[in-house]
Amino acid sequence: MLLVVDVGNTNFTFGVFKQEKLEATFRITTKLQRTSDEYGISIREMLAHNGISYENVKDVIIASVVPNVMHSLLSAFIKYFDIHPVVVEPGIKTGIRIATENPRQIGADRIVDAAAAYELYGGPVFVIDFGTGTTYDLVDETGAFVSGVTAPGIRTSAKALWEDAAKLPEIEIRKPGSILAKETISSMQAGLIYGQIGQTEYIVNQTKKETGYKNLKVIATGGLGTIIANETNTIDIYDPTLTLQGLRLIYNKQNREKPNTSQ
Repeated sequence: MLLVVDVGNTNFTFGVFKQEKLEATFRITTKLQRTSDEYGISIREMLAHNGISYENVKDVIIASVVPNVMHSLLSAFIKYFDIHPVVVEPGIKTGIRIATENPRQIGADRIVDAAAAYELYGGPVFVIDFGTGTTYDLVDETGAFVSGVTAPGIRTSAKALWEDAAKLPEIEIRKPGSILAKETISSMQAGLIYGQIGQTEYIVNQTKKETGYKNLKVIATGGLGTIIANETNTIDIYDPTLTLQGLRLIYNKQNREKPNTSQ
């Protein structure tokens, strides 16, 4: 089995693949500082809770945008799984070419999403990830990552409202019954959700206009992406496991012994 790990600013997201089948997913929070022992034991326990023995994990691949957790995390896999993970970093085979001015500035998560979208859905493709930040990335028909837009994520914007405005409360992030809000909570929800919808539609439409890609496929992912995808026709497909699938696809491109698929 192959364990894939997406280390984001808010959560670690884990996926366990048996060949191409995603057998299980689970998350732990990123913000807590942990030792390699804590990571190792927590991951073993999470696997066991999902009915998977850690001994059946034959290899690991990691994409991370949080550098300060990597030493402990890598040490955990070496110590508790006897595995030296593949890390998505400059020089690794991904199946796409980074054609931006400074390729090393592109986050590993964005590269993984772009690689997955291009291989699974073809190009040109526009990938939207609704995470801590909302990112919009364009991959052309040749598989080149040519541009990206970065904006605050929905939850990040909400947190800014209730932390920086003394009278605004912490709220549940969901679509209100109407945009015609009549009290504080629904007015905040309307601003967050409908504002994100409007931003998404404008960026997608402007990208199509400037590129001339009338056939541009728009793929969305990320925890809160389903809320937006359900409210706009500019998103063609919402794929919640896009990043995990991308890690699997990138792993398969490496000159490395494949995981034992008989387990």
